[in-house]
Amino acid sequence: MTQNPFDALGGGGLDLGALLQQAQQMQEDLQAAQARLAEATVEGSVAGGMITVTVNGTGELTGVTIAPGAPGTDGDADDLADLGDLVVAAYRDARAKSDALAEQTLGPLAGGLPGMPGGDPGSALGQPGF
Repeated sequence: MTQNPFDALGGGGLDLGALLQQAQQMQEDLQAAQARLAEATVEGSVAGGMITVTVNGTGELTGVTIAPGAPGTDGDADDLADLGDLVVAAYRDARAKSDALAEQTLGPLAGGLPGMPGGDPGSALGQPGF
């Protein structure tokens, strides 16, 4: 059998070389975006900026700043517990900003891929929309 089975689709067949080149370009773009995210930093803060947490674009904690006079800086046990809660809240604020940055950066590259930021989570194999 010498006939190309893709001839019935019109256009003479599927150009696998072009498809592979496009996939490689998408992979390079995704890797570049991930590198930019790893270098980016975002801050989250609470208590009027008295507690500030810095994370990178992938959500990794890179710094904590506590301003003088912040709750917990006098060593009282209850205040120290409050300080811990404030640090956690500041981290959550920073992490939400990091997630938004990742969505903005990687979303267009995901192009509807399931499980990727910007992708369609319901379009996994066997799910409607795939």
